[in-house]
Amino acid sequence: MYKDGDYDIVVIGAGHAGCEAALASARLGFSTCLFTINLDTIAQMSCNPAIGGLAKGHLVREIDALGGEMAKVTDRAGIQFRMLNMSKGPAVWSLRAQADRVLYRLSMRKVIESQENLDIKQDTVEKIIVDDRKVKGVLTSLGIFYGAGAVIVTTGTFLKGLIHIGLENFPAGRAGEFPSVGLSDSLRGLGLKIGRFKTCTPPRLDAKTIDFSKTEPQWGDEPPQPFSYSTEKITNPQLPCYLTYTNSETHKIIFDNLDRSSIYSGRVKGTGPRYCPSIEDKVVMFPERQRHQVFLEPEGLDTKEYYANGIFTSLPYDMQVSLIRTIPGLEEAEIMRPGYAIEYDFVYPTQLKHNLETKIIDGLFLAGQINGTSGYEEAAAQGLMAGINALLKLQGKEPLILGRHEAYIGVLIDDLITKGTSEPYRMFTSRAEYRLLLRHDNADLRLMDKGYEIGLLGKEVYQKFQEKKRLTDEELQRIKKTRIRFEGTDRDESLEQLLKRPEITYKFIEESSPSDKFLTPEIKKQIEIQVKYDGYIRRQMEMAERLKKIEEKKISEDFDYTSVKGLSKEVLSKLQEVRPANLGQASRIPGVTPAAISLLLVTIEKLKRQSGCKGAA
Repeated sequence: MYKDGDYDIVVIGAGHAGCEAALASARLGFSTCLFTINLDTIAQMSCNPAIGGLAKGHLVREIDALGGEMAKVTDRAGIQFRMLNMSKGPAVWSLRAQADRVLYRLSMRKVIESQENLDIKQDTVEKIIVDDRKVKGVLTSLGIFYGAGAVIVTTGTFLKGLIHIGLENFPAGRAGEFPSVGLSDSLRGLGLKIGRFKTCTPPRLDAKTIDFSKTEPQWGDEPPQPFSYSTEKITNPQLPCYLTYTNSETHKIIFDNLDRSSIYSGRVKGTGPRYCPSIEDKVVMFPERQRHQVFLEPEGLDTKEYYANGIFTSLPYDMQVSLIRTIPGLEEAEIMRPGYAIEYDFVYPTQLKHNLETKIIDGLFLAGQINGTSGYEEAAAQGLMAGINALLKLQGKEPLILGRHEAYIGVLIDDLITKGTSEPYRMFTSRAEYRLLLRHDNADLRLMDKGYEIGLLGKEVYQKFQEKKRLTDEELQRIKKTRIRFEGTDRDESLEQLLKRPEITYKFIEESSPSDKFLTPEIKKQIEIQVKYDGYIRRQMEMAERLKKIEEKKISEDFDYTSVKGLSKEVLSKLQEVRPANLGQASRIPGVTPAAISLLLVTIEKLKRQSGCKGAA
C-alpha cells in the first residue's frame, strides 16, 4: 500500500453532490481531494438536460443563497428558462431551465479545477479505512491510501450499478462507465444497511430525423430569469422544447411486449421512483389514458441530440424503435442512444444524523443518491450541506441544521433522516408544511445571512442582498404610511390596503404614488407578495414558532428509550432505529403516536429535573 498524502476532507464522486461538497470544503480553506472514476464526466447530467422544476427550483435557489455553485453554472449553460405554476400562488412558483449538457459539465469542471485547496484524482475508491469507528482515509483500486479527517461519499448510481436493456444487462454506473463494486462492500462491512433502487432513462433521438412540424413548440420566458442572485443576464441563445404524445398504437406495442421489459420480466429487483415512472408503468397503471405527453428537449446548442422526456423505458432496442415511430413527429426518428433501466445500491438514510454523518462511523458523511434520493438538485443540496458540516465537525463547531420552516433543504434532509424512504425520494412543494414561507422568490432573505456567516457567500453578493433588503423594507413602510383619497369621497386608504385587493398590482401603486428610489422588478414582486399574503404568512410563522419550541426539546444520542414506560414494541423499535435528535423529529417518525410523544416528554422532563441541569436528557 502506497500513501500519497493527507487531506482534511476526501470526497468520493464528482457528480452534483460531490462538486458542491468539494467546493464548499475547499473554499473555506480546507485541503480537499475529489475522486472521480472519469475526469471527463465531472458534473455529468446523467439523465435529463434540465435543472430545477417544481420544488427542485427552490432547492437550486437555496443552494445559491448559501454560496453553492449549481445556480451559477445553470445560468452559464441554460438554453431555456421557464417559471412554472404562474397561474397558481407564489408558494408553488418554481424556475426550470434546460441546459446545454456539455456547457454545464465544462463550466463546472472549470470551476472545480480553478479552486484553491482542491485536488482532483481519477481513481476508484474501493475501501473506507476506519479505526475504532472513526474515519482515517480511503484506499483506491491502485492500492493508494489517502488520509482524511472526514470522508464524504457521493457515488450516485455507481454502487454496484447494473444497466438493463430488455433482457440484457451489464455492470455500469451509467451508460459507458464502470460501476463501483468494492466501495459498496466496504460500506456494508462497516455495518451500514444497504438497499437497492432503480431508475430509467429515455432514448435520445437525432433531430435530423424528427418532423417538428407535427409537434407543439414550447418556448421559455422572455426575458429569461436567472437562477443565481449574482447573475445579471442570461446570454446564451434560447431554444424551444417540443411537445408530442403517445397513442393507442404506442400503448399496444408496449402491452404486447411487457415480457421483454427488464422491469416487468422480473430482471430488475430494485424499487423504482413512483413520480418518474417508465412508459411501461404508465400504460399498465393508467390503461384508461389515451395518450401520454412526450417532451422533446434539446441536449445543447451544438448537437442534434434530443432527450425524449416521458418515454423512460427498459424495453429492448427493437421495441424502442417501434414504439417511438408510432408517435407524431417521430415516425422516422433514429435513436442515438437507447433508453435503459439502471439499478444500484443505496444506504438507508435513517442511519444518518441531521448533519449527514453516519451514526456508526465518526467522520463518514453521505450525500446524494446514495441516501435514496433522485434528481440533481436533491443531490447538490445534500452535497453542499455535507461539505459544510464535515468542515464544521473538523473545527469542533456546531453543525448547520436547517429547519423545516427555513428551507426545502431542511425538509429534504429531515424527511430522509426521520422517515427514511422506500423508493427514490423526490422533492415536492407538498412535502413542506410551511411552503408559503419557503418561496422561490425569498430564498435570499431566508438563507443569505447563514451563507455569509459560514464564509461561502462573497462580500459583493451579500452587500447587494443587504441593499435589496433595505429597499424592500423601506418601500413596505412607505406604502403602509402613504394614504390616498378617492376622488369625490371623504374615504382614504393606505397604499398597503389597496395592494391587498386581488385586482390591484404593484404597478397600480407605482403609477399612483411612485417611490423616489429605483426598485428592481424582483423587489416589486417581493413587496406585492408580502402584502397580499401577509395574513397567511403570519399564520405559518406562528405555526413555525410552535414547531421551534418542540424542536428545542433535545434528546441525547445515548438516551435509553427502554426507560420510557408504556411504549409499544413497534414505537420503541422505531425510536431506537432513528434515534431522533429532538421531540419534533420524534413526532414525525411514521408510527410514533402522539401518546408515545407525551410519554417521551414526561420521561425527558423527569430526567432533567433529576439531573438538575437545563440541557437535554
